[in-house]
Amino acid sequence: MKRVAITGLGIVSAIGSSREAFWTALKAGACGIRPIESVDSTSLRGKRGAEVFGFDARDHFDAKEIDTIDPFGLYALKAAAEAIEDSGVVLTPDLKERTAIVTGCGMGGKVTEDQGFRDLYADHKPRFHPYTIPRAMTSAATSQISMRFGFTGPSLTVSTACSSANHALGQALWMVRSGAAEMAIAGGSEAPFSLGVLKAWEGMRVMAPDTCRPFSKDRLGLVLGAGAGMLILEPWERAQARGAKIYAELAGCGMTADAHHLTMPSQNGAARAMAIALADAGLSREEVGYINAHGTGTQANDSTEARAIREVFGVPPPVSSTKSMHGHAMGAAGALEATATALALYHGVLPPTANFTTPDPECDLDVIPNESRVCKVGAALSNSFAFGGLNAVLAFRAVG
Repeated sequence: MKRVAITGLGIVSAIGSSREAFWTALKAGACGIRPIESVDSTSLRGKRGAEVFGFDARDHFDAKEIDTIDPFGLYALKAAAEAIEDSGVVLTPDLKERTAIVTGCGMGGKVTEDQGFRDLYADHKPRFHPYTIPRAMTSAATSQISMRFGFTGPSLTVSTACSSANHALGQALWMVRSGAAEMAIAGGSEAPFSLGVLKAWEGMRVMAPDTCRPFSKDRLGLVLGAGAGMLILEPWERAQARGAKIYAELAGCGMTADAHHLTMPSQNGAARAMAIALADAGLSREEVGYINAHGTGTQANDSTEARAIREVFGVPPPVSSTKSMHGHAMGAAGALEATATALALYHGVLPPTANFTTPDPECDLDVIPNESRVCKVGAALSNSFAFGGLNAVLAFRAVG
């Protein structure tokens, strides 16, 4: 079995739409939650979100592409292009045939769907846009990346709600580790800012009206985010041989199902996923120096996750939720957080939980509050726990 190196990172997010902008904001604890601009929020109780910042599609795509690709696909393409460029890999015909694409997406092209239904039901237009289906399908990002760069290896999309990107990265890890693929581009993308999606989430009564405060006693819920993260994975020996910059090793993945409840998390399922990720990576719990938590800011998730972390680790390592900055990007969340975790290991700086106020006794963790912590650690976990009880945890090992 091969070790798997992370050699390229690409990002589109509420706190920056480049790798460097994203990392600068993470280090500073900068919050990307702002008044919603892309949707008329008059009828919404919650009028704030973590919309993509610093990204203009016209800077990267022509008018035809913008017309035929939903925003979640555009975000994925932009992130993929940055990750490939960052990796410095030479895309030979043979490598293109042996490159896997595995993306995660929870919702697909909801901006496209919302517009189509508005045209049909409100404006009584007799026809949909001819690209409605290929724009909206959850696999559109995978297809667009394949066509843009000529990758013809195994390509698929995973849709497991908020764990989609972590499941995608785990599948890609195992494909490269086993030799089924020589390289993989993996991650996730999401663009949920449409009125229909926002009203649906509003109906669940889990949305914070102001901001996201994970693990704080006065937390009021999650804040939706948008964006994409893409990572280049390749065998460690190959990356070393070509002199590639290696951010970290993607060392393991743990996947479980709660078999418990559609929306309420399970301590047991989360704890088992973390333990399986450690075992898959060959890591002891003592080696882990940081956890990028799922940390949605809801009452149920944060306390349950805290108990699960304590069950696995006893005395937990430092923990932060970067959703406090880039929002909950749903199917893309794990990709944003995997990028944050890899950069934290590479730079020896642990990002904070922004907006942190009063510690909650129910979340008895070493939550890194508001300011990043300079700390070189050897390994880290990144947690994703989805509605329906579908869990995926990634394990990372630092270089050297």
